[in-house]
Amino acid sequence: MTTMKEGDLYRSLLDSLSGGIYVVDQNRVITYGNKGAETLTGYKNSEMVGKCCRGNILMYVDEQGRDVCEKECMAAESVVDGRSRSMEVYVRHKDGYRMPVLVRTSPIRNLNGQVIGAVEELCDNSSTVEFVHKIEELEKCVLLDPLTGLMKRRGLEMNLRSVFSVMHRHGWSYGIFFVDIDEFKRINDVYGDNIGDNVLKMVAKTLLNSVRASDMVGRWGGEELMVIAANVGEDHLYKIANKIRILIGQSGFSVGAESVRVTVSVCATMVQPDDSVDTLLKRINRLMEHCKVSGKNCVSV
Repeated sequence: MTTMKEGDLYRSLLDSLSGGIYVVDQNRVITYGNKGAETLTGYKNSEMVGKCCRGNILMYVDEQGRDVCEKECMAAESVVDGRSRSMEVYVRHKDGYRMPVLVRTSPIRNLNGQVIGAVEELCDNSSTVEFVHKIEELEKCVLLDPLTGLMKRRGLEMNLRSVFSVMHRHGWSYGIFFVDIDEFKRINDVYGDNIGDNVLKMVAKTLLNSVRASDMVGRWGGEELMVIAANVGEDHLYKIANKIRILIGQSGFSVGAESVRVTVSVCATMVQPDDSVDTLLKRINRLMEHCKVSGKNCVSV
């Protein structure tokens, strides 16, 4: 009868976990990653082991786009003070898009109680279950854009029309966010349509992960996307729009030796009681024109 070695047993147990696990040494070099980490980040274990966790791989940022790894690395802090800690960050998936994760770090000690490294646990912080249900409903209505997986323009228009009746009946407030990829034609001209499609998918996924699961996200057409958000206040418009702009700007993927990144212009407005779909869209168009005139990669509210 053969028995599993102790090390193999631990690896098997870690691989059975749904969350991602990385083990780093005192120098923040990754020594192990489980299957959950591969699934969550898109990076194979062979691509991560031996690399410094602060390198140009996962690139944790907060919702303001600030680099978390360099100034406040939780793994390094756990190694220094021997304490556990956690933080919500946005990790860069191998495909380039940003996704929210809850990162927890804990120190690893040897038999003498000395800290010799840290274990980092990554948990998907997106509302996956709610999103899956939403997708299933949309698929039944044939309202999904096949490239991005977002709602098509037809579905967005249907939801915009229903916004007014819900506002008058329940007194809800609605914010509309319109996102336009800057200089998207140049991406297609320089890299080709396939890379342009990958950019659209990257932006779409980052946008989905930048807003609430209850918000309606769709592709208006071409390189334009829209978010319909219920129960948001006017004082939150800029913060949400700027978060979208920053996180998409922090996304990117490699094509050969080059890094493909884009910026977006984002405009936002509240739906007014006397609005119609036409007046709402005209106001959005004026706001977007202001963004483009202002130099792109900006927010107009």
